[in-house]
Order: sequence, then C-alpha cells, then structure tokens
Amino acid sequence: MAEAARDLPKTWEDLDAVPEGYTGEIIGGELVMHPRPNEPHSAAQSNLTSLLGGPFRFGKDGGPGGWVFRVEPRIGFSGDIRVPDLAGWRRTRFAAPRTGPLTVIPDWICEVLSEDSAAATDRSDKMPLHAASGVGHLWLADPELRTLEVFRLLGGRWLLVTTFHGDVTGRAEPFDAIELDLAPLWGEAA
Repeated sequence: MAEAARDLPKTWEDLDAVPEGYTGEIIGGELVMHPRPNEPHSAAQSNLTSLLGGPFRFGKDGGPGGWVFRVEPRIGFSGDIRVPDLAGWRRTRFAAPRTGPLTVIPDWICEVLSEDSAAATDRSDKMPLHAASGVGHLWLADPELRTLEVFRLLGGRWLLVTTFHGDVTGRAEPFDAIELDLAPLWGEAA
C-alpha cells in the first residue's frame, strides 16, 4: 500500500531520501512511497528488459535496434514525477538531463502488475495519465496470470491490440519487427 509522506518537502531531492525498500513518486505535490515489488514482479521486469534489449536496443537476433530502455525511470508527467516499471524511447527522441526527471515522454511503457493494490493503481491512475501524456504504446504484464496485454494509443484512448497468455511466441507492438518468445517473461529460464 502506498504511503503519503506529508511532512516532507515535495522536491526532486526528496526522492533520493526515500528509504530502501520503497520507490518514491511525487503525485499531486505529495511524496508517495510504494513498497518495492515482489519477486515474480522483479523477475518479469528483469526478463523483459533482457528480452527486448538485444534486438531493439542493440540490433541483435534480427532486431532493428534504435531504442533506449530504462528500468523504473523517474519521468515528469504534468507536474508529477512518476516511476513506470519499464519505459522505452526511440533513440532519436531520447534525451536524459544531468539532473532531475526525464522530461521526454516515452514511446512505450510497461507496467508489471503485482498482487497488491499497485495493479489497480496501474490501471486506474497510470493508464489514463500515460494516455493523456501521449505515450504511444502500453503493456500490462501480469506474471501471476502469465498474461501480456498490448495497448496502442488511438485518438487519446487505449486500444487493446492483443493479449498473450502463457508460454507463447508472438509479435507485440511496438516491437513487432520480430517474434518474441514470452516464456522467459514469466520466470527464470531452466
């Protein structure tokens, strides 16, 4: 459950003081702390980074390259600083400031759903925020249900393009240049 730290100033520097075991965001001028995710969440996040990094960052395995990925980046959205699980930018659009949050809106965000209330927040708060901010694609990965929902922004609203379930191979926008084996997403490779 998220905890609002009302006594603390709501500045960029305060995010560095968030205790270990928590992720901090600034939402509506308040510092909000979320417990670090559980192991299935962390494994899916790490495995997805590896799955996309080779072909889409480095151009390996027949992929086109040209992307930049960040794990739990601090991104400025309409005055808030939010922390999606994963974010990706086309390299030509990416710009990282020396200090402060990233200010270029990602082309793609993935939220890895957890058993706790964060999954509800990802759907009810973050999805509309990402749509209003112009994020082009959104993935919701649920390691417990072993599902990946792929959304495309269309006319300011999310269009569900496809849902994958289990150990399948498929093409998922915006990374549909090659087929992805989703089996490693759900756990450690044997």
